Amino acid sequence: MTYLVNGRRFDDAPGPGQCLRTFLRELGHHGVKKGCDAGDCGACTVWLDGSPVHSCITPAFRADGREVTTIEGLGSPGSLHPVQRRFRDAPGFQCGFCTAGMIMTSATFTEAQKADLPRALKGNLCRCTGYRAIEDAVHGVAGVAEPAPGKAVGTSVAAPAAEDVVTGRAAFTMDTRLDGMLHLKVLHSPHAHARIVSIDKTAALAVPGVHRVYTWQDVPRRRFTTAIHTDHLVDPDDTRILDDTVRFAGQRVAAVLADTVGAAEEGCRRIAVEYEVLPAVFDPEAAMAEGAPQLHGPVDPFVLDPVHNILVEIHSEIGDIEAGLAEADVIHEGTYFSPRVQHAHLETHGSIAWTQDGRLHVRTSSQSPSIAKDKLAHLFALRPDRLRVFCARVGGGFGGKQEVISEDLAALAALDTGRPVSFEYTREEEFTTASPRHPMTLTVTLGAKADGTLTALRVRNVSNTGAYGNHAGETLFAGGAAVMLYRCPNKKYDAYSVYTNTVPSGALRGYGMTQPAFAVESAMDELARALHLDPFALRRRNIVRPGEPLLAMAEGPDDVVFTEDGLGACLDLVERAMARGAGEPPPSGPAWLVGSGVAASLHETAPPTEHLCEAWVTLGDDLVYELAVGTVEFGEGTSTAHVQIAAHQLGTTPSRIRLVQSDTDRTGFDTGAFASAGLFVAGNAVLRAADAVRDRILEFAAAYTGEHLVMCAMDDDSVRCGERRVPLAELVAAARARGIRFTAARTAYGSPRSITSNTQGFRIAVHRVTGEIRILYSVQATDAAVLINPAQVRGQVEGGVAQGIGFVLTEHHHLDAHGVMANPNFRNYRIPAYADIPRTEVLLVDSADSVGPLRSKGIAECCINPVAPALANALHDATGVRCRALPLTPERLYRRLCAGASAVTGADR
Repeated sequence: MTYLVNGRRFDDAPGPGQCLRTFLRELGHHGVKKGCDAGDCGACTVWLDGSPVHSCITPAFRADGREVTTIEGLGSPGSLHPVQRRFRDAPGFQCGFCTAGMIMTSATFTEAQKADLPRALKGNLCRCTGYRAIEDAVHGVAGVAEPAPGKAVGTSVAAPAAEDVVTGRAAFTMDTRLDGMLHLKVLHSPHAHARIVSIDKTAALAVPGVHRVYTWQDVPRRRFTTAIHTDHLVDPDDTRILDDTVRFAGQRVAAVLADTVGAAEEGCRRIAVEYEVLPAVFDPEAAMAEGAPQLHGPVDPFVLDPVHNILVEIHSEIGDIEAGLAEADVIHEGTYFSPRVQHAHLETHGSIAWTQDGRLHVRTSSQSPSIAKDKLAHLFALRPDRLRVFCARVGGGFGGKQEVISEDLAALAALDTGRPVSFEYTREEEFTTASPRHPMTLTVTLGAKADGTLTALRVRNVSNTGAYGNHAGETLFAGGAAVMLYRCPNKKYDAYSVYTNTVPSGALRGYGMTQPAFAVESAMDELARALHLDPFALRRRNIVRPGEPLLAMAEGPDDVVFTEDGLGACLDLVERAMARGAGEPPPSGPAWLVGSGVAASLHETAPPTEHLCEAWVTLGDDLVYELAVGTVEFGEGTSTAHVQIAAHQLGTTPSRIRLVQSDTDRTGFDTGAFASAGLFVAGNAVLRAADAVRDRILEFAAAYTGEHLVMCAMDDDSVRCGERRVPLAELVAAARARGIRFTAARTAYGSPRSITSNTQGFRIAVHRVTGEIRILYSVQATDAAVLINPAQVRGQVEGGVAQGIGFVLTEHHHLDAHGVMANPNFRNYRIPAYADIPRTEVLLVDSADSVGPLRSKGIAECCINPVAPALANALHDATGVRCRALPLTPERLYRRLCAGASAVTGADR
C-alpha cells in the first residue's frame, strides 16, 4: 500500500479495520482531531482527492493510492491558503479545536454553497462561537486589527496562536506521541448502585499487549473531590480513584493498561466482575424521602444528613416572608425544572503522564493545572517539587474541565510502570461519566402590590448532585444571584443538594445561576401578566440599583462593589432593540404564532471563595517581554486579553509579548480559568506585573539619562527621556552590566468584586401544529465595561447565547429506568449546528468597572443565564402555553399545544 499525504509518500500500512483519522495521527498529522469518532462533528475532516470526508468513519485502506490532504498540507507558514487567512482574520474560532475541520470543509465551497451555509456546514459542529464568526470567515469578513504601540486595549487584536490554529500547528492535549507510550481504558459499571464482590483479572491480563489491570485494591485509598477550587474544603472528599462500591451507571470499576487502545478495550471486556446490586434512587425528592436507599454511610463526615441523602442545606430569610405574602395584592407560585445538560466541548477529557528525572509530568486538558497538581500531590503523597502539571491548548471547557477526572489514573499508571501513559475519553464516556450541569427543581413564590412592587420572593431549590458532591454546595449558593437581582424586603431561600444514583453533576457555564435564573425570570414574566404589566416595566420597578444592598441570603457586609446601573441600561437597550422590529420576518400562513420574551441576570465578576493568580513579566535580552501566567486558554480569549493588557501598560505592541502559560514549572499559581476570573483576577495580576516592570525600566532610564522620572515614558522598543529616545537594547545592556534585570511578579486576588449585567430578548415564531420554534430575532445587552478586545466580547456573548439556545431547544440528557444514559452521542444528544442558531445582536453598555483590570469585566460566564427564560417567555407570549420544564422540544410542545388548543388560537393577542 502507498499513501500520499500532503504530497509526501508513506508506505506504512494501517491496521485491520483502522480508520483514516487514527492512521493519519499515527503518521504525525495531529491537525486531524477527534471529536466524536462517529461522523457527527466534522473535527476530523480531510480531503480525499480534493473532496472533504470525515476521516473517523473512512476506512484507512480507502486512501490507498489516493491523495490525502490535511490542514497541515493546505498552506504553509508565510503562505496560507486564502480560507486559512480568512479564519485567522475574522477570527473564525475561539478554542480552535473544530477549526481545522471547518477550514477543510469550507475551503471546498462553491459560491452556491457559500450562499447556503445551513446545508453546506451541516456536517461540522462548533460549541464555542455561535457560528457567526465562522460565517464571517467563510465570506471573508475581517475583524482583527493591528494596534499602535501602547494602544492594544480597545482593539480587536488577533489571538497569539491564531496562525498556529488555522494551520493545524497548535498542539492540543493529545497532540503528541512519546516513545513507549501505553494506553489506558476503563471498565464502567453497568449498574447504578452495587457493591463489588469480586474482580477476576485473569482473562484480561492474558490479552496480548495488556500490562496492568487496576482495581480498587490497587490504588491509594485516599478520598478527594474532583472539583477544582482554591479552598478544597468547600467540596466534600467523597470520591476515590477506584472504589468497591459504585453509585452510578458508568462509574469506573477497573482500568486496563496496554500497548494499544484496542488491547486495553479488549482487556476491559474480559474482566469478570461479580456485583451485589443495591437499591437505587434517581430523583432527589425520592432520595430525601424516608426509607430511600442511602448512597453514603452514616460515618462519612462530609454528608449533612446521610439518612435523607442530603449533602448540603441552605436556609436563609431576610425580613418576614409570610408578612410579605400577606401584604401582596397578587401572589404567583410555580415550579420550574432545569434538566441535566452536557458541556459537549469537542475535545474530550484526556491526560498524558510520564516520569522523568524522578519527577511526574502530567499534560492534561484542564482549566486549572495548579490545583490539579495539588490534588495529584495529595493522592499519591508526592512532594510538590516532584510534580509538574501543564496544559497545551485546551479544546473547550465551559466548566467541564474544572475537575480532576482523567489525571489521576494516568498518573497512577505512569508512577507504577515508569512508562508514558495516555488516557483519552471517548465521546460516550463524556456523556456518561463526565460531570454535567446540576438538574434543579425550583419552586418560586412571588408576592406583589398592584403597581408591581415586590413584597415577597421565596425560592425552594432542590439540586441533584448525583452520586458525588463535586461542586454541590458552591452551585447551590450561586443560585442566590437570581434572588439578589430584585429589591424586595422579604426574601427566603431554602436549598438542598441531594445525592442520587446518577452521574455526578459539576460546573457548567452559568455555574448554578442558570437554573434559578430560568425559574425566577419565568416567574417574573408570569407575575407581570397576572398584574397586567409590561415585563420590562415590572423588572425596572424592582431591579436592585447602585448603592442598594445586594441581598440574597444574608444582610451582612460583602466585598462586592456596585456603583453603576448596568442592568437598567441593559433593559433599556434590549427594549429599544425589540421595538425596532429587527430580525427575520415570521413565516407566512396562519399556522405560525409570533411572540417576544425578555429576561435579565446579574453575575459577580469572581466567585466568593478565594481566587488568586500570580503573573510574571520579564524583559529579555531579545527585547521581547515574556509574560508568564498560569491561566489556561480554551477559547475564552484570556490569552489575547492578557497580552493586550501587558502591551498596553508597557507601551508596546502584542507582537513584542511572548506568552508562557498554564505550566506549573514555568508559571506562578493560578486558581483557574472559570467564573470569568481569567480576565478579572489574572488580568489584574498581569496588569500589576507589567506596571512593576515598566516602573523599573523608567526608573533606571531616568537615572541612566539624568532626566526626571516624570519626563520618561515607554515608546515601543525605546524609552523617551525628555528630548532623548533611548533604545531598550541600550538600557538592557547597561542594566545587565550593573546586575539588574527588568522582571517582576505580582499577585491579584478575587476581591473586591463587581457586578456584570445581562438582558436577553427573543422574538420567535411557533408552529401551532408541530411545535417547531424558529428564532426570528435574538438580542443581548451586556455590561462588559471597558472592552479589552471588542471582537472577543461579541464572540463570547454570541457563543454563550448559542449554547443556551441548545440547552433550551435541542439538548436532552435521557436516563432510562436503570439510570443509564440512552443517548450518549452527538447524533442523538443534538447540540446546535449552524442552521439552528440565529445571529445575535450584541449591545454593549457604555460603562467602566471600578475594580477590574483597566476598568473591564469578564463576560464569558454570565451571558448564558438569561437565555432560557427569555425563550420560555417568548413561547408563552406566542402561544399562551407556559412551559416550566426544559427542554422546549417540538414533541413536548406538540403535546402541550394539543392539550391547550384553545389557548393558541391567536384571538387574545
